[in-house]
Amino acid sequence: MNVSMCSTSSDKAFSSYECFRGRNLCLSPSKSFCKDTIRVHNRCTRKVIVSSHLVPYHLEGSIPAKAQLNGTNGKLQHVRTLLIDNYDSYTYNIFQELTIVNGFPPVVIRNDEWTWRDFYHYIYQEKAFDNIVISPGPGSPTCSADIGICLRLLLECGDIPILGVCLGHQALGYAHGAKVVCAPEPVHGRLSDIEHDSCRLFDEIPSGRNSGFKVVRYHSLVIDPESLPRELIPIAWTSSADAVPFLVNQGSSSINGHDGHASQQVFVDCLPSSLTTRKSGPNCQTEKLIGEKVLMGIMHSSRPHYGLQFHPESVATGHGRQIFRNFADITKDYWFRSRSTPSRERIYAARMQMPDVNQLFQGVFGGHLASRMDDAKHLNLNDVAKLTNSSCNVKFLELRWKRLASLASRAGGSRNIFCKLFGDYKAENTFWLDSSSVEKERARFSFMGGIGGTLWRKLVFTLSNDSETALNGRGCLIIEDADGSSQSMHLEDGFFQFLNKELQSFCYDKKDFEGLPFDFYGGYIGYLGYDLKVECGVALNRHKSEVPDACFYFSDNFIVIDHQKDDIYIMSVHDKSTRGSTWLDDVEKKLLRIASHAKKNMESRTSQSSAKHPLNLGFSAQKSKEQYIEDVYKCQKFIKDGESYELCLTSQLKKKIGEMDPFGLYLNLRENNPAPYAAWLNFSKQNLSICCSSPERFLRLDRDGILEAKPIKGTIARGCTKSEDKLLKLQLQYSEKDQAENLMIVDLLRNDLGRVCEPGSVYVPHLMEVESYATVHTMVSTIRGKKRANVSAIDCVRAAFPGGSMTGAPKLRSMEILDSLENCSRGIYSGCIGFFSYNQTFDLNIVIRTVVIHEDEASIGAGGAITFLSNPEEEYKEMILKTRAPANAVYVTESSNALPVQ
Repeated sequence: MNVSMCSTSSDKAFSSYECFRGRNLCLSPSKSFCKDTIRVHNRCTRKVIVSSHLVPYHLEGSIPAKAQLNGTNGKLQHVRTLLIDNYDSYTYNIFQELTIVNGFPPVVIRNDEWTWRDFYHYIYQEKAFDNIVISPGPGSPTCSADIGICLRLLLECGDIPILGVCLGHQALGYAHGAKVVCAPEPVHGRLSDIEHDSCRLFDEIPSGRNSGFKVVRYHSLVIDPESLPRELIPIAWTSSADAVPFLVNQGSSSINGHDGHASQQVFVDCLPSSLTTRKSGPNCQTEKLIGEKVLMGIMHSSRPHYGLQFHPESVATGHGRQIFRNFADITKDYWFRSRSTPSRERIYAARMQMPDVNQLFQGVFGGHLASRMDDAKHLNLNDVAKLTNSSCNVKFLELRWKRLASLASRAGGSRNIFCKLFGDYKAENTFWLDSSSVEKERARFSFMGGIGGTLWRKLVFTLSNDSETALNGRGCLIIEDADGSSQSMHLEDGFFQFLNKELQSFCYDKKDFEGLPFDFYGGYIGYLGYDLKVECGVALNRHKSEVPDACFYFSDNFIVIDHQKDDIYIMSVHDKSTRGSTWLDDVEKKLLRIASHAKKNMESRTSQSSAKHPLNLGFSAQKSKEQYIEDVYKCQKFIKDGESYELCLTSQLKKKIGEMDPFGLYLNLRENNPAPYAAWLNFSKQNLSICCSSPERFLRLDRDGILEAKPIKGTIARGCTKSEDKLLKLQLQYSEKDQAENLMIVDLLRNDLGRVCEPGSVYVPHLMEVESYATVHTMVSTIRGKKRANVSAIDCVRAAFPGGSMTGAPKLRSMEILDSLENCSRGIYSGCIGFFSYNQTFDLNIVIRTVVIHEDEASIGAGGAITFLSNPEEEYKEMILKTRAPANAVYVTESSNALPVQ
């Protein structure tokens, strides 16, 4: 990659842009071959998918009729922002901040979504915006495919305030002739003290080392300060050459990353170096220039244009929101002063009249008819009967349930209950969302069931074989009912759209589930495979999954176990037009009979024997150790070139297993590696069983509309002794590399939730907490937000799928790179398992620590986040560590050749 390119004139920038606009294959010859390959596949499809990142946001009535003036000083009360997304995974963190500061949401477009004619129309003819913010993003401003329209905006829109963040900052420099070069050291997810010149952008913000103004950096490239032209003025720089990790203040229960202060962060200098340098790569310091201060901010001398190399929107950046407030104030002052400038009088007067931008906002965000039905279908069923006149697919559901208090332990626990009720014939066509680890209130409920009543259905979806087709969400869906009859259909719009329509079709009475302490009342239980990423913005899948891409049961009869209260709930949902079955009464009798014969709680935990290396247990690796390590180096090269901040590289181990009982395997796995989001799924006709012991929640939506994600980034083995175990836990907690990768994914998940949550509602109650499991310690964070009323459950999942902890950031570019490095489909691994209740609550895990049994072959996926600080040898060891528990469960099951206890 040529990292010293600079533009010497606007003609050069324009010619580059016009080449880009032509949608031809015009890739920078200085880019690496692998990146070119990735971009070749995406160039022909990028225009088609430009709006796939947008979640419907009904803005009619939320925009002022005119850009109102403050009565006392004549300044704008509201600021209308155009936010340009450079295909980044942090853009919607900026979106949330701007919405809070400006008073209503900005319009978000991707950098190749509008032509220059579109921009000119909305900026200069419609006068629709008061300022522009250019987002971060992967790549370099020297590559037209990475920066899109932004260079031309920076050069031609000299009379409108613009703020560029990270890539946008580099673009501001490059557009005016500065050089973009390799940073002394790539810095991703680490913090630096910032000094500034006290210009307007930094009003009320301290300056200098230990002042409390620490910022998060995600970048490999910087502007060479020696190359700055006269018109660009440096306004901020790092206080020293050192970037430091973020360590959570153990006394703080929550993190406020927008206007945070130094008191919310703890920087430990007295810890042993072994605790803070875990997995640091041997080459990460080779280019570091001792004593060098890195340029962190610039401004134009005569235009209201600013650039920031750091990320003010990060959860760990202090005073981030104040920066956005200051930019809004700069914008208001700019247009206020324009009134007295004759050359701008006409423009200012036009801006004071709010243009008719309803069509613009409707076009960008779209309507959401389903949201208007959402409130109606929560009313009494008699009140929504009129909906049948407009849709023959509306289903009126009625829920019946019974609670058997304090019976779970007397019935032998969840294992014994499942085996007695659903364990016949190797537990075929059954599910078990199994909270097998409930310590420290990590999980509370387990859900189990088999073939049910009249509403029971099995869905099996397989993507089209045409892997080269853009936006390939099309595929075949097979639907089977409880009688065994089936039908198939082609889904042109993909599985997510089908599932969304299904969930939207249910009507119910909320009184049916009043008093229930959980959020699943009947609905779909199953998995979403990783390759469904093509329905979430990725252009294509390079590899074809050997298993179906999604399988679900619609469960109408099932059991719920409350591990906290020791209660059992028997649940049955049916169409209101049909009579209920006797299933509740029949199962109650069975449970009472099981309890009368159970002598004690059958739940037990066997000690974990020393786990053997999977390759010594007959598993074969998709990649050799040497190839995996080489791929880690390739990831680091992509990161150094600015193509990604973090890449979650994975591989798979496989083994033929013959006649082994898959359900017996699952029982062994849950016994020796219990997890809060474990699961058993069996789809007998597909010869498919999933034995999952996942410790990670992907995403949950509860009945109060609260979304929660709990990403895991950072894993280390348990110690053999208490003292060793404690030391290893501390080593993980204070690892600079693990903190950096966790922070990057937290900011990514904040972005994903920010696309569907109310502005200002996304927060991080727990940051980088270490949780301990049977075989590993993990670093876990929690992100929550309040879902907007006009988005559906499926909108929320699509906004965040696949889970960012399994991709890296920025998500889209990272998935493209990973597809080019990995030599097979991930299949179910890296997807999610869980439920979608008929009332649109859901809870989904991340499929890790899992054995997938298909066609008499066991496969185990594993990987880890690669950053510039990664040590390739240690990354391979961590990948193998994550396969040990599942692989040993296979080995133990094969050795014992035992069937599950009945």
